[in-house]
Amino acid sequence: MPTGRMKTKDETLAAEGFSVKSRLKNSRVTPPEPAGAFKENPLEKPTRFRKFYERGDLPIALEHDTKGNKIAWKVEIEKLDYHHYLPMFFDGLRETKHPYGFFARQGVHDMLEHGGNKILDVIPQLIIPIKHALEVKEKQVLCTTLKVLQHLVVSAELVGRALVPYYRQILPVLNIFVNKNTNLGDGIDYGQQRRENIGTLIQETLEAFETHGGEDAFINIKYMVPTYESCRLN
Repeated sequence: MPTGRMKTKDETLAAEGFSVKSRLKNSRVTPPEPAGAFKENPLEKPTRFRKFYERGDLPIALEHDTKGNKIAWKVEIEKLDYHHYLPMFFDGLRETKHPYGFFARQGVHDMLEHGGNKILDVIPQLIIPIKHALEVKEKQVLCTTLKVLQHLVVSAELVGRALVPYYRQILPVLNIFVNKNTNLGDGIDYGQQRRENIGTLIQETLEAFETHGGEDAFINIKYMVPTYESCRLN
């Protein structure tokens, strides 16, 4: 006698969409696996920034005042070696743990504020840290990096133009999240007040790139983010 279990009349057959099996009367189409475009990629090992901080090799300390925490620089910011320190602080933008994330974020803004003409020459060294930070896809890191990019394009003359050749490395993640408005419902207003709405920050960043990137900026942004509409041509 056959030992195999006989198929009942009502039993369904799992099948992938658009396959031959999916056309059978007793088939049940299974949903596709998640594509993972929005999946976060948390840090698997400490950043170079964290290693230098823990060794005491960064010229910074934590200072408390009536307004909260801030960085106490041990040397004048203008005298820093920007080729050495600015890429390292950008590398720390991936950090979410305190105090590493705070030091990296505030340190970058301080250096951009005081860097002047030093910043332009360092742009090529910043692209990989920016790309890595965006690819983490964690909300806090994305918001932090987008705000930094907005500061970067206005930090010195010609920086916006210097970034145009690197849009292919910077913009793919922005294209994924450009229409993603987080904290829907009541929370969306709260997020916008704190400038933590990812979709809004991306739109602001792309507009800053176009405004300061020169005549080739828009066409290159449009190539990487097809839904983007010019803030200058319309």
